[in-house]
Formats: sequence, structure tokens, C-alpha cells
Amino acid sequence: MEVEILNPKTSKPYGKCNIESPKITVSELRQIIQKQIKNTPHADRISLKLEAKGKTLKDSDTLEKLGVRNGTKLYLKDLGPQIGWSTVFLAEYAGPLAVYLWVYQRPYIFYGDTTDAVISTTAHIAAACWTLHYAKRLLETIFVHRFSHSTMPIRNLFKNCAYYWGFTAYVAFHVNHPLFTPPCLMQVYGALAGFILCELGNFSIHINLRNLRPPGSKVRKIPKPDGNPLTKLYNFVSCPNYTYEIGAWVFFSIMTSCIPAGLFAFAGAYQMTIWALGKHRNYKKEFNDYPKSRKAIFPFLL
Repeated sequence: MEVEILNPKTSKPYGKCNIESPKITVSELRQIIQKQIKNTPHADRISLKLEAKGKTLKDSDTLEKLGVRNGTKLYLKDLGPQIGWSTVFLAEYAGPLAVYLWVYQRPYIFYGDTTDAVISTTAHIAAACWTLHYAKRLLETIFVHRFSHSTMPIRNLFKNCAYYWGFTAYVAFHVNHPLFTPPCLMQVYGALAGFILCELGNFSIHINLRNLRPPGSKVRKIPKPDGNPLTKLYNFVSCPNYTYEIGAWVFFSIMTSCIPAGLFAFAGAYQMTIWALGKHRNYKKEFNDYPKSRKAIFPFLL
């Protein structure tokens, strides 16, 4: 079987490649294209489409499923320089950990001489919570997460780091300011309990998702609760990891009564809602028996 590869912008052909079986996946086809056609980018940089302005084909789909036949034309887009997903995650999570703890020390560059200023109990607790969250994320990136794609465009490294590092400096500057006025301890400890619960819930969902996909595979299954009671949120939403994540930052904002923290929680909630809605739609398309009662991210609402 022969497939022609075209440039989506100019419709000029890169060349043709020979395929032994229509049962190969899009991921395998990208490897074949790189080997058989000269002047094509590395396989990790290749995005394939059935139409010039169509959607990117999923790596796990077979050519047979997509209706690719002898003489079919596919469009190749160069995604540009790539970088490993784990590298991006480690960079974007290590930054907030280092930046927050640096500002927590009240460096002269930010606050001037603070020798006689006392750091409040709330500020200490907030630093511990921030450290716990991003240390957890780093450890999950190394030991828990299994990525469906090995790389992403390198531009995402700078975009993601700017978001996380910038917001960290913004929040840390206000929470650790010598003039910071903490709320009452009852509010602080109540919100702390909620924060810890959400962090445990988020971690539980990540472990659940890891166990859902066997090592070295890209098998996709319907996520379901396991023996951990914190995973029962799957009975209500498709992306409980995002639900718990948003909850953690809402509680952090309540604990500190800090507007910048609230803005960080809102920005994160907005982005995670977009991701959750997309994943929810994909689940429903992919699985005919997907639970109809589930919402995307907020139980009974959205």
C-alpha cells in the first residue's frame, strides 16, 4: 500500500511511502515516513492529518480505522523542536519550589531589612503547603506519571515556566510580606485540613490512572474508582484529579486570605476546566458504555 505525504500549507508532496499493512498505527507510520522520505523531520516532530486543516490523527489509531487506503494523501505538519514531557514538568515544578522558598526567606532585594519582622504561623504553614504540593508533583513526574506522548514542542517549556514561576513569585511576595495580616487560626487550620485532603485525593487519582495503563503500553480504559475511597469522585466526574487540584488551591487561598493566591486558583481552575471538558468529550466518543451521569470536572454542574 502506498501513501502520499503532502505539506498542508503548500500541498507540495514530500514523497510517497510504502506500507506493508493497514493495521499499523499512526505512531508507527510516523517512524516509517522518517525512514523512507528524505527531508522530513524527526518522527517526534511529525503531526499527520487527513485534511490540510483537519484534526491531528491520534497515535493509537490504525490506518485501517481511519480509512487510509492505497493512494490516500496525508498532510504532514512539522511541530518544531521538541522536548521531553518529563523534562518540562520537572522544570515547571522545580521552579515554584525554589522561588517560593527563596521569597519565604525574605531576601533584601524584595523586602529590605526584615531582621526584626516575625514570620507569622500562617506564612510558615503556607510555605509548608506549597513545598508539599510541588515536591509531590516532582516525585509524581519521576515515579508515577506515564506519558502517552514522549515529547512536546519546546516553546511549551518557556510558556509553562513563565506561568508557574511568575505566579509563584506573585503569591509568595504577598504571603511572606512583613505586613501580611493572617486570618484567624480557626480559618487557617480548617482550610489546611481541606488542602491536605485534596492533595491526598489528587495523589490517589494519579496512582489510579497509573494502574490503569500497563507499563510500556498506550492502552486506554474507562477510569473507575478502586479500593481507595478518595477515588470515588470518579462516580461523579471524568477528571477528579483536576477537581482535587482546584480544591487544594481554593483552600490555600482561604487559608492565606490572599488575593494573588485566589487569582492563581482561578487561573488554574479555568485552564483545568478546559482540559477536563476536552477529555470528557473524548471519553464519550471513545467508549460507547461511558457513564452518562458523569460531569467533566464539577459534580452535578459541569
